Amino acid sequence: MSSMLLNRLALNRTTLLRSVASKAVIRPMAVLNYSSSTQINPKHKAIFDQLDLQFDNKGVFNGSWGGSGPWVESLNPADGTVIGRVQTGTVEELNETLKKMEDIKVMWRETPAPKRGEIVRQMRDALNEKLEPLGALVSLEMGKILPEGKGEVQEYIDICDYALGLGRSINGQVVPSERPGHFMMEQWNPIGTVGVISAFNFPVAVYGWNSAIALVCGNPVVWKGAPTTNLSSVAVTKILEKVLVKNGLPGALCSLVAGGADVGQSMVEDDRVRLLSFTGSTAVGRKVGETVAKRFGKSLLELGGNNAIVVMDDADLDLALRSVLFAAVGTAGQRCTTTRRLLIHEKIHDEFIEKLTKAYQSIRIGDPLEAGTLCGPLHTKAAVEHYKQGIEAVKAQGGKILTGGKVLERAGNFVMPTITSISPDAEVVQNEIFVPILHTMKIKSLEHAIEINNSVKQGLSSSLFTRNPEHLFKWVGPSGSDCGIANINLPSSGAEIGCAFGGEKETGGGRESGSDAWKQYMRRSTCVINYSGQLPLAQGIKFE
Repeated sequence: MSSMLLNRLALNRTTLLRSVASKAVIRPMAVLNYSSSTQINPKHKAIFDQLDLQFDNKGVFNGSWGGSGPWVESLNPADGTVIGRVQTGTVEELNETLKKMEDIKVMWRETPAPKRGEIVRQMRDALNEKLEPLGALVSLEMGKILPEGKGEVQEYIDICDYALGLGRSINGQVVPSERPGHFMMEQWNPIGTVGVISAFNFPVAVYGWNSAIALVCGNPVVWKGAPTTNLSSVAVTKILEKVLVKNGLPGALCSLVAGGADVGQSMVEDDRVRLLSFTGSTAVGRKVGETVAKRFGKSLLELGGNNAIVVMDDADLDLALRSVLFAAVGTAGQRCTTTRRLLIHEKIHDEFIEKLTKAYQSIRIGDPLEAGTLCGPLHTKAAVEHYKQGIEAVKAQGGKILTGGKVLERAGNFVMPTITSISPDAEVVQNEIFVPILHTMKIKSLEHAIEINNSVKQGLSSSLFTRNPEHLFKWVGPSGSDCGIANINLPSSGAEIGCAFGGEKETGGGRESGSDAWKQYMRRSTCVINYSGQLPLAQGIKFE
């Protein structure tokens, strides 16, 4: 069964979900003193050539390329070698970029939405042409396996398709007026400059979700990616630049300012950034939300997740097993929607744990660019330390390590995906650790499972495996899962673009992608038109 299970997983296209643990606003970067040029690894040269990347790259784009800040290395998480460098921007260069964006925002918002959609369509085609090398760069720089790297780029392509249609369907509503000879409606207009601060774990797709929708809604976009994935930010911006040049549009529509804490903080504080989209940790997101709120801006927060899968005794166990393995091990446990907690009905608990443990022990861990690899490295050495601390916390808090629990003694940031058995009340279970550690626990009933699922402070994703219609509707109802995503019989990861993506509680409440998430990128006006020639007042008020 394990061999078939792994083969099926290897064929799965990973659906991108923005994840959590970026410290992009306050985290210090690995800055180097630039000395002399270094060559691109010959194994990676084709990727760099197809994406117009050099070993040394500028990290600021606002119509022209620049950057006078520190040089920052991008490291290959699989072996720790330097794959390239980016010269980042400064607060002054962010200010210059925002000035340019102010100059062009009127032009773009006055461009008809269908024509804006046509530009996004061309961006979609340009991204599709570079899907293979861009997906490979994501795998090389971030560490996720190649099918996931390419799946992330595909998600950006898909959201461009969605945005194209949105360009002809952005709509308000007509509301009956109580006054004769009056017409009342709601009108949606562009909000203004949108700032995007994205996380390391989805270095392409999170920007894509925001950028495609923001652009078609009539807003210029400025991007600061995670400092450890600057090459991906530069590669995407170069692809978009060509589309803008081809259409005679100003490059500042899709601006990039790679940088550190100072650049991120300035973006958060600047009044010219009317909407700030932040994907990262709850701790940083709380500060971002407070800062933006103080200046009465809008924030879109996609923060921590502590996601659970519930397996009832009537579930399809093979389906549940494959789903848990995919959701808990994919991206080496570094997604916001990774399954962190597994709640198993006591009647099938031992059988399920035995099968899952065997499947874990068969997972191929290795170079994410090699075919057949299912689990790549953690992104940084710091993440390895978090993994080690998490394992020690499990032991100290009365839990058991059922499989895994070790750092692999080899080059790179490799660890063993781990299954624990522990109380749901343990502190280590209550807090998200952005590594492949899966906490398992027994449940007695669906009500017991819902209580445990909802007991944590985060509320992003959840999933229930059952064949019972009563359980199904209870799970998605008002007394069921309190998460923004409440799945049935599929992993906690794997959201489609058609619905809005996001979560509740300390996950931040933001919504991106489909449904009516586009409204966050616009401002709403209530418009009443009096064509009667009279002046009847609302609520029957007489003022004569």
